[in-house]
This record gives sequence, C-alpha cells and structure tokens, in this order.
Amino acid sequence: MLPSLRRFRYPSFVSLLDQFFVYYPEAWQDRDWARLSGLPLEEVWFHAADGIRLFGWYVEAAADRPVMLWCHGNAGNISHRLENLKLLFQLGLSVFLFDYRGYGRSQAVRPSERGLYDDAYGAYDYLTRIRKIRPERIVLFGRSLGTTVAGELAVQRPVSALILESSFPSIEAVARFHYGGLPVHWLLGAEHRLIDRLPQLSLPKLIIHGDKDDIIPIKLGRQVFDAALPPKEWYVIQGAGHNDTYLNPWGWRLDFFRRLGEFIGSPSAHTEIKAQPVRCTRRISSLLPVGASSFQYVAHRLASGE
Repeated sequence: MLPSLRRFRYPSFVSLLDQFFVYYPEAWQDRDWARLSGLPLEEVWFHAADGIRLFGWYVEAAADRPVMLWCHGNAGNISHRLENLKLLFQLGLSVFLFDYRGYGRSQAVRPSERGLYDDAYGAYDYLTRIRKIRPERIVLFGRSLGTTVAGELAVQRPVSALILESSFPSIEAVARFHYGGLPVHWLLGAEHRLIDRLPQLSLPKLIIHGDKDDIIPIKLGRQVFDAALPPKEWYVIQGAGHNDTYLNPWGWRLDFFRRLGEFIGSPSAHTEIKAQPVRCTRRISSLLPVGASSFQYVAHRLASGE
C-alpha cells in the first residue's frame, strides 16, 4: 500500500518538506579553525559522485594508522564537530570529516537522500584515488542521520569496519515512534532505510547508543543491531542522550573513546586523553521558531544531533 500512495505525492512539495524537516545545514563562519582548535586541519575540496563541489577537513595522525571517514548528522556543519575531532585525532586516528551539499562551505545545493549518498561516494573516492589510501585502512563512522549514509557507502565500497552511533532503521521508524504509529513519513521523500542495507554487510560493526536518548530511542538502535550480520558489537552508553555520547557533566566520556580505539585497533586506545574542549565552537542547539508544529518540534530536536 505504501509504494502506491507515495507515487501520488508532488516531488517538489516533498523536496520542500525534506528541507524543512530532515536537513538542517548551517552557514559557514570564516575563522582560523586550525589555530583555534590546535589541529593540523588540511582543507580539502573534492567532488561528489554527481559533480557537486564539496568541502572537508583531513587530519593525519600517521601514514600507517586507520583512517576514519566521518558521515555527520543532519544539522550544522563540520566546524561543530571540532572537539570530537580533536579527541579522535588524539586516539591516533587520521580523520576525514566532510560537509554534505548545502552544508558549510560545500556547494549551495539542496540536500537530498540521493545527494548525501553521492557526497559520501565522492569522499571515499577522494581518500582512495587522490590520497591513495587502501580500503583496508578505512573505517566508516556515521552518527545519527549519518549512519544511513555510512551504511549505504559500506554496501557500495570496500572498507575495514563500520561504526554506527545513535542509529535508526528508517525515517519511517522514527516518525512512527514519535507520532503513535501514524504514517507521517508519507509526507517526506527521504526514507534513509538503513535496515535494508544491514543484511548486505558482513564487515565488523560497532553499534553505539545512549540509553537516555529521547530523539532516537535505544529500542530503534537495538533494532539496527539485531538486523545486522555478525561480527557485531552492541555498546550502550549509560546515562547518555542523543547529543552527549562523548561528553558527560564532568568532561569527556573516556570509556567511549577507549572503546572506539579498541574496536578500530588504534595503538593509542589506552593512552590518557588530555585534550580540552575546543572553546571556539558551539554545539548545535538553534532555537525553534515560535508557533512551530509538534512535527517540527521533533524534527528540530533531531536536527540538534551531531
């Protein structure tokens, strides 16, 4: 029944709703991010699979270390991930963090599900074709909406491992949870069905979720884990919500970073993490417009995720 109903929606209207409810890009702020963060940020311009021009940062720990290809969530831009990036770098990981189309400095094109997948293909091609990084060194890391992007990329390109944080089976599953089973997802064009990709993935997987996540509840993350093929690991972060998986009221969740390092095989997994919060950046928590609907409220709270 669902496929037949979806055919009657107007594509332009659906695309507009996706921009309103699914994708929350934020404009770029020109600052000396390398100096402010203390990171060796290499500015990278590259092209998506469909030719859209994209921007990202590459930080290299060492030539033989694992390389994390990071697919971020649905809001903000890469400058909002600097403090997390600094800690991953301290673990001894090289990281390529990029912005999707319409986000940050990337080309000002409307984001879409297909577009985000093409952006990830382009990021992978940059690493393997331009930097000549072997696929067995690449670890995919997806957070929130980015888990669906990382999942698609893992199906289409060879990599060594996949990390999914705050993941969900599909936009439909999230919508049904928040709206008592009502099919409000029919109003959207974006589906992001990670659940359909998991049976195709036999690589090692680490699936992470906060047990206090009220945006993507842990039961949705557990559905992702249950659908995934082995080898797989399920890591529940006690007391963490959707946006603080790597932070607690006292500072960094050191166990979180150690668990990442152990899974990836970083030689620095057990070293002391000394990085301090990057004060030059803020977390994503923009205000919701007055008079917004309850649908907007949930979409906005999802957008506050990294």
